[in-house]
Amino acid sequence: MSSSFADQRIAVLGASHGIGEAAAAAFAASGADVIIAGRSKERLDAAAERIGRPVTAVETDATDPESVAAFLAVAGQLDHLVIALSSGAVGLGPFAQLAEADLRAAFDGKLFAHLAILRAALPHLRADGSVTFVTAASARAALPGSVGLAAVNGALESAVPPLAAELAPLRVNAVSPGVVDTAWWSGIPEPDRAAFFAGIAATLPVGRIGTPEDVAQAITYLAGNGFTTGTVLDCAGGATLATGR
Repeated sequence: MSSSFADQRIAVLGASHGIGEAAAAAFAASGADVIIAGRSKERLDAAAERIGRPVTAVETDATDPESVAAFLAVAGQLDHLVIALSSGAVGLGPFAQLAEADLRAAFDGKLFAHLAILRAALPHLRADGSVTFVTAASARAALPGSVGLAAVNGALESAVPPLAAELAPLRVNAVSPGVVDTAWWSGIPEPDRAAFFAGIAATLPVGRIGTPEDVAQAITYLAGNGFTTGTVLDCAGGATLATGR
């Protein structure tokens, strides 16, 4: 395992499971001092145990400025920040039935939370460090029923280039995952979920759905590559390619 993050301080918000946990594990395995945040201390402690390396777990409500400030006070000075927050399936569904309140909640839980955390974290970040958002390929996949998710993630992805230009030399990037086997899909019963995943896999050029570790590799790449900024990196198995299928 590369030791490129040895002795560096990295915060991962949204790390109690899935992609955030996998990213925290990858950074910890490469020698970083990692602090993880999420809404549930119990789930964070379970994630820390699964990671199997020392990490600091801090219960944090990413939508509460006071809670974020308390987290950053514990985090101290950071080399890298990863924001892997999700508002879940809020905003998912046919556009004609999409409630405005749900759409606003989706924006509050993801777009506004990401940007507010970044703004609060600026004094804590190394001048030439990095910030990596986790968005979603729904921003560009044109899937029926995903208008709300596409709007939220598209807005966040659109913010990446101007943020990178304005905040330089701090690097700002995003990873845009496709369908990944995480608890995000837990609302689908297990047999139906397996069939859904198989159907999606059959449409992808790579022939499978993603894992949290796939996305974690993309995150660590963006954090570690000092010549990459303003980039939205697809990690979607080819979901957004025009394959003619």
